[in-house]
Amino acid sequence: MTRFHLAQVNIALPLEPLESARLREFVEGLEPVNALADASPGFVWRLQTDDGDATGIRAFGDHRLIVNMSVWESLEALRAFVYASGHVAYMRRRREWFERMETYFALWWVQAGHVPSVAEAEQRLGTLQAIGPSPEAFTFRRHFSPPSAYAEHAVDDDRWLCPA
Repeated sequence: MTRFHLAQVNIALPLEPLESARLREFVEGLEPVNALADASPGFVWRLQTDDGDATGIRAFGDHRLIVNMSVWESLEALRAFVYASGHVAYMRRRREWFERMETYFALWWVQAGHVPSVAEAEQRLGTLQAIGPSPEAFTFRRHFSPPSAYAEHAVDDDRWLCPA
């Protein structure tokens, strides 16, 4: 049986350059929040440059956007990091630092050992924006089981929906 992990991408459009005083607390929080993620139960991988974060990676057709990607052993492990760790304090302040975006976050299942590319993340976020939550790209609120849970069943996608 193939084992699956959960990939996530989120993008943000800073209100000002990362070097600005307005974003200083966000930038200062990158290292401790990334260290917290790295040490969290269920953490597998995160996108980063030699600087230890991904703020220097340009993607999604806009040089101002910052991208964050990671892979986790399960939806529950990622949810615990996002909502029940020190990360949540920074997440609550996101409107101080970033513009509102309609679709900025997507989840999808990957085979264990697969490292998703930025292009893959871009495609998944686009799918979510175009058709809404599906097994291809989903959210915490409306999520789907890993493919191994339904790969042998030829039924409607809605049967795989896990209640939030």
